[in-house]
Amino acid sequence: QVQLVESGGGSVQAGGSLRLSCVPSGRTFSSDVVGWFRQAPGKERAFVAAISRSGSSTYYANSVKDRLTISRDNAKNTVYLQMNSLNPEDTAIYYCAAEESADPFLLRLRPREYSYWGQGTQVTVSS
Repeated sequence: QVQLVESGGGSVQAGGSLRLSCVPSGRTFSSDVVGWFRQAPGKERAFVAAISRSGSSTYYANSVKDRLTISRDNAKNTVYLQMNSLNPEDTAIYYCAAEESADPFLLRLRPREYSYWGQGTQVTVSS
């Protein structure tokens, strides 16, 4: 059974940083486009960032652009989300998702486009 495991969440003060990691179990990421989503209490799951299979294409939600950076290390079978200048509006459960892609440059931005999901990691930013 394929699982994605997120780690690196926690509690920080506004302006702080965190780095989330996502590692698959029973799957390699090298064939996948990978995305990060987040869900705040009472809100729908929202797109945060995505990275293509090759790593050469990335895309960000406007609310996180210039503060968050998605990257991947296929040799370590890991995708990262570096989060800087965090603010309370970033408080949410963060999920990584993966979908096999034949196109090395393709990005996927909608939750329904992903087949594999992690359980999420909590990020809490206090003011």
